[in-house]
Amino acid sequence: MKVRQLEAFRAVMLYQTVTLASEMLHISQPATTRLVADLERSVGFKLFDRVKGRLHPTMEGQALFEEVQRSLAGVDRISRAADDIRNLRRGTLQIAGAPSLAQSLLPHAIADYLKSKPDSHVSLAVHSSRTVVDMVMGQRCDVGFAVLSMNHTSSHGEHLLSTRMVCALPAGHRLCSMEAITPADLAGERLIGHHRTVTSRLQIDALFAAHGIELDVQIESQVGLAICSFVEAGAGVAVVDAISAWSYRGTGVVFRRFEPALVTDFAVLTPAQRPAPLLLKSFVAHVREFAVTQLGPGLVLS
Repeated sequence: MKVRQLEAFRAVMLYQTVTLASEMLHISQPATTRLVADLERSVGFKLFDRVKGRLHPTMEGQALFEEVQRSLAGVDRISRAADDIRNLRRGTLQIAGAPSLAQSLLPHAIADYLKSKPDSHVSLAVHSSRTVVDMVMGQRCDVGFAVLSMNHTSSHGEHLLSTRMVCALPAGHRLCSMEAITPADLAGERLIGHHRTVTSRLQIDALFAAHGIELDVQIESQVGLAICSFVEAGAGVAVVDAISAWSYRGTGVVFRRFEPALVTDFAVLTPAQRPAPLLLKSFVAHVREFAVTQLGPGLVLS
């Protein structure tokens, strides 16, 4: 018993003639007749009585038709699902992301991406960049987004984008009237710093040292959004990545361009041995495009 035989039987039942059934199936009339005859031999009883050249379903054929309808409905669903997967309307993505992305830009990019893919499923885990790299190497996710500089593109890792860092100031601060903030402007200010293990903290420390300015860091955090919250609470000023600044929804922080430019690099990584989901390529392209659109060319460098 083959699916094609069942489809031919269903078509004849629905259209009541072999001619119309054949047109619906896009096959010849003899082929349709042969498929129905083969099905009769498979089930061991007559499906139709042939009266004056017309087919009339037997009681057994009618009973079988009800079950065939239910079964082929499942086959049709499988066919539609395969079509959705092939055309990137359905799929699953397991994502691991560094906090600066996973707690800010990525949720918005994911929500925007899924508007056209209502049957897709996304799982987002938030980890440090080091852990994201470990998860990718351990095949524990489909894709990882990390704060990481990628000098060379490979088949399993590429540069996602680079953003400028900005200065975060409490609303009403004396520097809010300035368009750009320099290290000299922050002399004597208490700075909310990134954790010392974070690459951007090393960049900031080196820049201020080069300008001969001693940093006064009382509070540290590895999460950009938390640093912005400290600034809003009046604990000091900060230099944060543009993505955290874009996503911060508090009204008590003013962001200004920071000079000279400090750059935060983001990379996208995929496991070497784990098959890539069909959605992956289009999703990564969407995240990159979404970031450029939302942040603007002034903050996204590439």
